[in-house]
Order: sequence, then structure tokens, then C-alpha cells
Amino acid sequence: MTNLQRMKDMIKRGETPVGICVSFCDCSITELLADCGFDFLWIDNEHASLHRENTLHHIMAARGTRTAVFVRVPTVDPVLVKPILEMGVEGIIFPFVKTAEEAELAVSSCTYPPKGIRGYGPRRAVKYGAIDTLDYIKEVPDNVWKIMQIEHFEAVNNLDSILSVEGVDAIIVGPSDLSGSVGLLGQPGHPDVMRLMDKIGEIAARHKKPFGVSIGYNETAIKQWIERGINWIQVESDVSLLYRGGITVLKDTRELFI
Repeated sequence: MTNLQRMKDMIKRGETPVGICVSFCDCSITELLADCGFDFLWIDNEHASLHRENTLHHIMAARGTRTAVFVRVPTVDPVLVKPILEMGVEGIIFPFVKTAEEAELAVSSCTYPPKGIRGYGPRRAVKYGAIDTLDYIKEVPDNVWKIMQIEHFEAVNNLDSILSVEGVDAIIVGPSDLSGSVGLLGQPGHPDVMRLMDKIGEIAARHKKPFGVSIGYNETAIKQWIERGINWIQVESDVSLLYRGGITVLKDTRELFI
């Protein structure tokens, strides 16, 4: 059983997979977080300074664990997606998808002909030749999640059509950029943004596709998303964990000397 299938099974059972974002270059971070027991890791190629080699090392570091590995690419571009797929990743996250046409291109970039435009040349994805070519081609649609990130009001307006695209496996909401798209950056709790979030939950429920959210750790916000019906959640990042842990240890230690 693949780690992605394990995650899918959790969702079917009504459990909520929990993941975390990785942005540092050192692949020991991925190894450590996978050992913590996170259900998935999100390797960030959009905002972080990761190169292909860093990304490959992160993916390799999770091998042998029960943690699925997704990579967020910078944009919907088949040229950027192809080498990541060849590394054997279990999901691609496409940021700022706003239309069904963009979702179609995203899916097509992950799909072999005749339904898609992905060029053939897997390396690590076929375990360097240990997996039969025809078996890989047959199984890859189920073994790689195509995830659309919903983080713009236009995406919310077009969400019905985005979720109707064949091959879209899941969506995940980015509240920060969603708030920014309506002129309220940094205010995800604003009533106007909350209404957009509620609308996403309602539409996702109708389509019955895995619906997730990417947020920092905030009990109130997480409970609100649980009420909206999320099936999976990415909480925090390596950066925020290290910063918060460092600040806490520093503060607590200094207080011992008072």
C-alpha cells in the first residue's frame, strides 16, 4: 500500500490526515517530521529557495516511512511539473488555480497521452526500472494526487467548474492569499473572507472530493475549518515550528534567572 493510499483510506474512514510544510533545504527536516508521524509532507517549491536536488533529497528522506510526500510547484506549468513527477512524488499542489482551464492544464501535465501531455521518462518514479513500464502507466493516475490550491476569489466563483474537471483529485484552501485577493491580506477572520471560506466548504461538500486547508496552528481557526467539513489539513511549517520553539525555550530559560 502506498502512503497516498493510506491517506485516502483515512479520509474514507472519516479520519483527517495532518501534514506540515517543508521549506528548508536540509532533507533531515523531512526525515525528522516523517518520524514525528505526520500523514503527509508538503515540499514547497513556490515560496522556498529549494532547487531540484533539494526536492529530490526531501522525497528520498521520506522513503520507508508512512508519510506521503507532495510538492507544491511555482505555477501551472508542464515544464516545471515533469521533473518533479519523475522523482516519484505522490502529489502535485498547483497554487493559484482560478479557472477550470487552468485545472485542466494542471491535470494534463500529470497525465500521459492520450488524455494528457506528460512526456514519458520516469526515473525514481519507476524505482530505476524495478517497476514495469506498463504497470506504472496504468497505476500512476491513482498514485499521484492532482491538488488545486484555492486562494483567490475568482477560484471560489469558479469552484464548481474546477471540481468538475476530470482528474482533479483534491483541493486545498490558502486563506492568506484568499484574503489578499479581496483587499484584506492578513485578515482571514474578516466576515467577507469567512463568507468565501464558507462557500468553498459548501461547494466542496457537493462534489465530495477531498477538501483541505493550509493554515498555521490556531485552535479556533482549525475548529472553524472542521465545521466547514475539511477532510485533510496542512498545519504550520518547519520555519514556524523552529521559530516558535526557539522563542519559547529562550523566554522560559531567561525566566529561570529572574
